[in-house]
Amino acid sequence: MTKSVVVTGATGGIGLAVALELAGSGFDVIGTARTGEKAERLREAAERAEVGVRTVLLDVADATSTVRAFTEIATMTGGGPWAVVNNAGIAQPGAIEDVEDDRVRTQLETNLIAPARIARLVLPQMRQRRDGRIVNISSISGRVSSPFVGWYCASKQALASVTDALRIETAGFGVKVVLIEPGNFGTDLWERGMALLPQRKTSAYSDSYDLADDVVRRAKALPDPTPVAHAVRTALSVPRPRARYLVGNDARAGAVLDLLAPTALSDYAKGVATGLRTPPEGITRALARLTRRHGPR
Repeated sequence: MTKSVVVTGATGGIGLAVALELAGSGFDVIGTARTGEKAERLREAAERAEVGVRTVLLDVADATSTVRAFTEIATMTGGGPWAVVNNAGIAQPGAIEDVEDDRVRTQLETNLIAPARIARLVLPQMRQRRDGRIVNISSISGRVSSPFVGWYCASKQALASVTDALRIETAGFGVKVVLIEPGNFGTDLWERGMALLPQRKTSAYSDSYDLADDVVRRAKALPDPTPVAHAVRTALSVPRPRARYLVGNDARAGAVLDLLAPTALSDYAKGVATGLRTPPEGITRALARLTRRHGPR
């Protein structure tokens, strides 16, 4: 029997790449979308890729919507899916002091509470079958915190902790739980997130927010998320998946550097990168000379 896999947030970015990759690898993929229009776009993308993807409407941040969707999915799959890929997420930017409580709650509801809620809905059937997999999509931000994305980092670090606990709790029932930790790939996550940037004109950090615009524009040139989709396919295909998959050279390097670098040095580098700190004038002049001599690379 073909194994069924639910992919949340399957209409773009990593979720779309995962849905198409799994469908092309022989899985029965059910992709979730927040609206009928987005569901139609997902089906059209699957048709262009010559694979089959079924769709269900779901807002993961809404408990009623989640119960309704997974009740429908249980009917579609004869009791419940073999696996779930919790990919749906949002990125709330802004300095810690600039982000209001309601937006913090939305960030945590979407990135942390929703995957746990979905696990509660699918685990009884997985436990009864003594077989199933739950794959949670985190981020290198689940290991490495950075200024102006603190609440996003908090949601992903909490997701990593919940995933670790869930993996141990469910192992004896034949359920395997995996965390995927991508680095930087070309998605619209931060482009959408910038629309949520609070108090931009009146913030004490307005200059850094302007710098963030440039970073987001450059992000459009990042590689597509195919390696993440490959990692998810591996996690669902091998008999004994790893607990965690770091995806991307930047993710692997960032994890090592953050672990080994002294905290003061790491803080300084992140401050310079986000416009909070100014490097010594001598270093700035040296970099300028090097750029004039060799040009941009």
